[in-house]
Amino acid sequence: MVAWFLKGGPFMWPILIVFIGGLVFVIERFFSLVKTSTHTRSFLKKIDITLKEQGVDAALEVCRSTPGSVSQIYLAGLSRADRGAVAVEKAIESAGSIEMSFLENNMIWLSTVVSLAPMLGFTGTVSGMVSAFESIAAANDIQPALVAVGISEALLTTLFGLIVAMIIQFFQNFFTFMIDKLVIKMEETSVDLVDTLETMEK
Repeated sequence: MVAWFLKGGPFMWPILIVFIGGLVFVIERFFSLVKTSTHTRSFLKKIDITLKEQGVDAALEVCRSTPGSVSQIYLAGLSRADRGAVAVEKAIESAGSIEMSFLENNMIWLSTVVSLAPMLGFTGTVSGMVSAFESIAAANDIQPALVAVGISEALLTTLFGLIVAMIIQFFQNFFTFMIDKLVIKMEETSVDLVDTLETMEK
């Protein structure tokens, strides 16, 4: 693998830098989304019991002490519990929009890597083919040995660029799936919160 990398020419280094940058954002998104999912499960169990048994004030304290998107939505809704269901729903919608942007944070950089890596690979391909034709022109003869280096460079940069894009694309799709699940959970819990508050008022 190292030998192939070195044979790929100068464009392999930008591809490697882009790949490393992509992995940094992959690690950041992974831990952030897993942490959010874990906190969400434990939070929902705790908040339901607290809200029904101890009331809104105790539930607010649970929200403030729990990080995560769902807890922030509950906090926004419960903060306006005394203003009626309509105010609660509007607060939940506003908080949901904000939390959605937090969930999708840095996803744009993964998309950038997916787009940029193959482009760098194709640029390296063009560079390698130019080198091959220059070798032919300099020797005024077409021999396999003359163009082998340039063609090898061309193919390797394309190969590595596509591999980087596929790896990052996999993680991007996986994170999108996780975000979609969290959004669905946020919507479900928001409805449950409104229903619970309405039941408590009655």
